[in-house]
Amino acid sequence: MASGEVQSVHVAGRTLRVSSLDKVIYPSRGTTKGEVLNYYVQIADRLLPQLAGRPVTRIRWPHGVSGESFFEKNVPSGAPDWLPRVEIQGHGSRSGRTSVTYPLVEDLAGLVYLVNLGSLELHVPQWRVDVHGVPQPPDRLVIDLDPGPGAGLAECATVAVLVRDRLSGAGLDCRPVTSGSKGMQLYADLDGVRTSDEVSAVTKALAQHLTEEHPDLVLWQMTKAKRGGKIFLDWSQNNAAKTTICPYSLRGREQPHAAAPRTWEEIEAAVAGREPLTQRPFRDLL
Repeated sequence: MASGEVQSVHVAGRTLRVSSLDKVIYPSRGTTKGEVLNYYVQIADRLLPQLAGRPVTRIRWPHGVSGESFFEKNVPSGAPDWLPRVEIQGHGSRSGRTSVTYPLVEDLAGLVYLVNLGSLELHVPQWRVDVHGVPQPPDRLVIDLDPGPGAGLAECATVAVLVRDRLSGAGLDCRPVTSGSKGMQLYADLDGVRTSDEVSAVTKALAQHLTEEHPDLVLWQMTKAKRGGKIFLDWSQNNAAKTTICPYSLRGREQPHAAAPRTWEEIEAAVAGREPLTQRPFRDLL
């Protein structure tokens, strides 16, 4: 396909127009838009359940990661009528609106439509909407492990084990996901009866306790000046208005990495020094 050429494809019973499949999206690896779309198609069976019922915000790189990007909440202008959407009151937008009409990605056609627009990163909240589009209490909690200068994934792995053991003591099993950027996230399923504010309070208290126990390694405050060599436990991502990168989503960084679910065996091997922990190239997930 020549640069800029448009072609029609049939996806999940829909006809979509895709373009510029030979455009280079990640210059560091020569990764093209066609390869990005192919990744999302192949990973869809694992990605779509992570997106289902969650309003999707996107970061778009229409000209690849070396070009400008922009953050998008509302359904794109000109989106097809068949793309599901939900209007959430009180979220607001830069345009001054008091609500946002988010897309929902419920099938492969919706996923391909958004990715074709340059939506490399897909971000979602910790809650879902019901069949009537009403936001529900969070069905999971998240703790974002953000390494400061001088720290990296090795330190994240050590802290992840500390968080895992503390959550396990509370009857919660958590799952590690390397973010595709610098750090990782830990997710734990909830029963859906606590509010976002309640979950935020619990995770904040956990971060504070771990900071008291491991002050040379863990930090709960958001002050960037204090983060050198430490892991910031960002409990605030449980706020109802905030989102995290969806597992299996690509990242718009120099390297074509993805947010990758990991095993605890991998995390423990990194802690023990047996195997270094690195961010995962998207091709490793296929």
